[in-house]
Order: sequence, then structure tokens, then C-alpha cells
Amino acid sequence: MSGTSAGERRTGLLNGIAAYGMWGLVPLFWPLLKPAGAVEILAHRMVWSLAFVAVALVVVRRWAWAGELLRQPRRLGLVAVAAAVITVNWGVYIWSVNSGHVVEASLGYFINPLVTIAMGVLLLKERLRPVQWAAVGVGFAAVLVLTIGYGRPPWISLCLAFSFATYGLVKKKVNLGGVESLAAETAIQFLPALGYLLWLSGQGDSSFTSESAGHAALLAATGVVTALPLVCFGAAAIRVPLSTLGLLQYLAPVFQFLLGVLYFHEAMPPERWAGFALVWLALALLTGDAWRSARRVRAEALAAAGAAGAAGAPGAAGAAAEPATPRVGA
Repeated sequence: MSGTSAGERRTGLLNGIAAYGMWGLVPLFWPLLKPAGAVEILAHRMVWSLAFVAVALVVVRRWAWAGELLRQPRRLGLVAVAAAVITVNWGVYIWSVNSGHVVEASLGYFINPLVTIAMGVLLLKERLRPVQWAAVGVGFAAVLVLTIGYGRPPWISLCLAFSFATYGLVKKKVNLGGVESLAAETAIQFLPALGYLLWLSGQGDSSFTSESAGHAALLAATGVVTALPLVCFGAAAIRVPLSTLGLLQYLAPVFQFLLGVLYFHEAMPPERWAGFALVWLALALLTGDAWRSARRVRAEALAAAGAAGAAGAPGAAGAAAEPATPRVGA
């Protein structure tokens, strides 16, 4: 990102704040769709998201990826897995918000980085640094405290965290852009979702046809609510460093948590505060470790560049040939 101008970085930062801000404020939107149930809202989200991204792709004329994807059955299968996992994530999130569990839903996105790290160790055999192990341990303790506080495991949080972590893992392997990925996933979701909506209408239970035109417009707006943050995120990802995006990602669960406590007035007894405090401690450990690691890698890259630049100087050949000491877990 060293070649990115200050104006581009500012644009990227604003887009990042917009993306995570919209994701953080979306709990205000789902209750507006009542009396539609969570499954009906989910189906509309799938149908209208495809419509929105299809129009966007037509405007920018980005269709070459679709032909390539169709010729690669393995990648297409991974897209289907991603579509299934994000369907679970979307459905649980919509239901949790409209059922008065905004705080527990926000916890899912707080612990998502910890789950991602745990999956990296278990599935990808990645090696963790001591601070990362400490963060995972504190996160596990937080889940135990919250289980005692809720009188049950925080299954909404765990479901959201594990489904989104799995989604991220699959998307890494598919390697598609945000808008293209959403188009592919919603294309797979489209027919089952449309079939369900048509069946619901035939049963006379569709709020899209039985309620006001304003309600129907809000259901159609689920496509914009889904796709617009992704567009902003895509604009941010190419303009700001990953370390900055990593910090911005906490805006969404912070906003969701504040909405749950201050706007929806959800209960926060002492044991839940204790559990959340442990989660925040784990995230502080992770963020600090990632920041130090990024600075060290950047310093090593600058040192290597300086050594390469000095390689042509008299007497520098021996120093340039010195192999770098490998760092485990850097």
C-alpha cells in the first residue's frame, strides 16, 4: 500500500468505516420488516441481493469470472458450501435480532477472530504465538463464564461465530471478489428462496403481498442492505492496509452491542459483563500481538530492501549473501 496516495487512503478509510458502520447498525433495520418472519426475510434477502448485484455487475461489465467459475467444478462446489454456511449465518442473525438477542448476536462477531484462529490450528495446522494461545484461552474462559451467566451455552453467538469463520475459510479457497462472491452465492440461493416465497404467497401467508407497499419496498431493500456494505468494503480493502481493516472490523460488534444495551434495553447482569470483559481482553491481546507482528514484518522488509540496495556497494556482497534467520509464527 506504500504507493497509495493520502487521498486514496482517506477514501479507503471512509469506505471501511461506512461498511462496518452499516453492518453495525443493521439491527435497526430487521425489526422494521415485521410482521414478516425470519425465514421470509431471509428468502427476500437472497432474492433481492441477487437482483441488486446483477444490476451492479451489468453496469460495470464484470462477467468474465462467471464463465471461469462454471468451468471449475471444485470452486463451484466451494461456492455452494459458502452459500449454505452464510444462509445459516444470515438466518440466525435475523432471528436473533428480531427475538431480542442483539447483545448475544454481537458477541458472536466479537469472538469470531478467536474462532478463526482456533480453526486455523485445528484444520490448517497453523502454529500460534504464545500471546495468541493466551487470547484463545481467555476467550474459552469467557464462553464458560457466559454459559454460567445465561444458564446455557451462548449458542447464538457460537453459531454466528463458527458459521462466519467457516464462511471466511471457504471464501479464501474460492478467491472471488466481494460482489462477485455474493452474486455467485445468491445465484445458488435464488431458486430455493424464490420457491419458498411463491409457496408462502400461495398459502396466503406472504407479508410481501398482504401488507402495505411500504412494507414490500422495505423487503426489497434487503438487497441493498446486504450488498452496499460489501461494495464499500471492497473499496476499502484495496486502499488501506489489512492492519487497519483488522481494527475497523470491531466497529460492527461494538455498534451492535451498544444498540442492544442502550436502544433495545437488553439485560446485562454482572456475569455477562464479566464474560464480555474477558472477550474484550482476548481481543486486546490479539490486536496488540497482530500490530507488533505487522510492525516487525514491515521493519524486516525495509531492512531487506536496504540490504538489497546496498548490495552493489564495495564490500557489501558478503553481507547481502547472509541468509535471514527464519521466524516461527511471524
